[in-house]
Amino acid sequence: MIPKDTVDKIIETAHVEEVIGEFITLKKRGTNLLGLCPFHGEKTPSFTVSPVKGIYKCFGCGKAGNSVNFIMDHLSLTYPEALKWLAKKYGIEVVEREITPQEREQQNERESMIIVMQYAQRYFSDTMMGTDEGKSIGYGYFKERDLKDEIISKFQLGYSLEERSAFTKAAVKAGYQPKYLAKTGMSIVSNRYVEGKEMTENDLFDRYAGRVMFPIHDDGGRVVAFGGRTLSNDKKVAKYINSPETEIYNKSKVLYGLWFAKKAIKDRDTCFLVEGYMDVIAMHQAGIENVVASSGTSLTVEQIKAVHRFTNNIVVLYDGDEAGQKASNRAIPLLLEEGMNVKLLYFPDNDDPDSFSRKVTQEEFHNYINNNSIDFLYFKARKLKDETKNDPIKRAGVIKDIVDNIALIPDNIIRSIYIKECSNIMEIEESVLQMEVNKIRRKGNARQKPEEIAPSADLQALDQPPADVLTEGEKEEIFKFEIEERDLLKLILNFGNLMVVTDAEDENSNKHEIEITLSEFILMELWRDEISFENPIHKAVLDEYTHEMSAHRLPDLQFFLMHPNPIISGFAVNNAINSYHLSPHWEKRYGIMIPSEVSEAKRNAEKILFSLKARILHLYKKEKEEALKQNLNDEEQISTIEEIKKLIYLIGRVSKLLGRVVIR
Repeated sequence: MIPKDTVDKIIETAHVEEVIGEFITLKKRGTNLLGLCPFHGEKTPSFTVSPVKGIYKCFGCGKAGNSVNFIMDHLSLTYPEALKWLAKKYGIEVVEREITPQEREQQNERESMIIVMQYAQRYFSDTMMGTDEGKSIGYGYFKERDLKDEIISKFQLGYSLEERSAFTKAAVKAGYQPKYLAKTGMSIVSNRYVEGKEMTENDLFDRYAGRVMFPIHDDGGRVVAFGGRTLSNDKKVAKYINSPETEIYNKSKVLYGLWFAKKAIKDRDTCFLVEGYMDVIAMHQAGIENVVASSGTSLTVEQIKAVHRFTNNIVVLYDGDEAGQKASNRAIPLLLEEGMNVKLLYFPDNDDPDSFSRKVTQEEFHNYINNNSIDFLYFKARKLKDETKNDPIKRAGVIKDIVDNIALIPDNIIRSIYIKECSNIMEIEESVLQMEVNKIRRKGNARQKPEEIAPSADLQALDQPPADVLTEGEKEEIFKFEIEERDLLKLILNFGNLMVVTDAEDENSNKHEIEITLSEFILMELWRDEISFENPIHKAVLDEYTHEMSAHRLPDLQFFLMHPNPIISGFAVNNAINSYHLSPHWEKRYGIMIPSEVSEAKRNAEKILFSLKARILHLYKKEKEEALKQNLNDEEQISTIEEIKKLIYLIGRVSKLLGRVVIR
């Protein structure tokens, strides 16, 4: 267990903008920062970070929290794991009490799998540098590829021995459970294993025997998978074997090299996309670090989104052979549809970045990369001229391909520019191209399923229980005062300690002004009229606030943002950042005074309280009117009518205070 003072130190040190800035590009907007949400697909930024409050919130999908919550969600870690990750990043020592064997057995399964992968990486690196076979075969292979020792160390490259169970035996001997060796995919379960019995090392054999090893890191720098390359010339043996899908590795979401490339991609505002592990490593050795590969799979939308968080610009550096061109043709539509600015680069003589970098000097390599990247449109236009001479059918096919690609671009302005350029290059009327693009986009929109269209943020009740599991009666009961309850709590959390002046009576009924906190003013009004909250989440937050006040503590917003109860902290985060920002230039430019939330806090509290009381009175009136429809005796009827009249009078008074006109 991590001591509380250590937890407080970690949270205090791990500034939210700094932590999140490692994973997405954030741009200043007013007092907040804005970026593309890493938790859902979006092309327009709605992910807001508040450095002042130490929190983030996405107004698209509703994800919110502090720096610890972000690491938990983004790296799929438990709360203690996220704290340890941040502690390691900031050099904070975490001293935990020794855990018992029983507790060790109950450790989180994902954590156990991560630990196995860390061990595997160390084992393969040590095997390559510490055994005769590793040095001569594994290390020898990397030196033949002209890799320097610092690059080998940086990418934690290694070697797996030819002996079929060498890794498995070593891991079990070191104390790692066979079931986790199987779950991570590092070892394969043999046909001898009988389902249901306890797994032993004799039931397993190595997946990667006799291969050089490329560790694959996730966004947080943890090894979650491996790629293994055979050095055999046997054509029946697969050249590369990659880790299978596991609980810690989703190959469609992970990009090889992104962990090493993030900072360079942000700094240079460009990402190079290559095909293989060695291409990434060779470019790093050549001094180009903003490069990633798709981990041995076809490029996926999830991988593109991972890059898009850091830049809009991508250069595809696939091999110049037929397979490389096919791969780029598959990648371009996906990249364009995600709003990326796409350039292409092919190397001469069917070279790839790895082979080409070893043929030329580092300076020549840099010059080639910088001077030969070409916009996808111009590349295809060049193809149009080269391949379709005197062949109108081929020409029409290439033009259609280009138009199909342009239609995928989500930005109207960029799409219009490409249409204009295409018109000039292809010598086709701009209006004809525009018409074709519009036709394709209309078809695409018609095919989009309703469930693929995300609801707007203002329609999502992010702090409410799931409405689809409630009856209509339960919904009405819980949500009838939803807005007022939420808005009062927002005032309490954000401005609760603000001092306000209000009227009060002493024991002699003499009126005079007193100064109290805004939270005390709101609570006093609620208690005086015996109003309690209906929404269980709102009730939990209010109960926690009153509990702290009863202990003579005035909790601030940070208390709730860091609250261990995720329901309470979630509500606090969701109501601590506004989805809009008003520029201070409004007053200067237009003479429009924008009242601050602080100056309007008491006035807003009064309006919300009156609104809540009016709604409660209307509810009572409705109940009494329903009662009149029942079989009441004369006395009960007269009494009920009098109560309704009294309620109408009270509603009128409250409505007048609210500035409303009541029409009977």
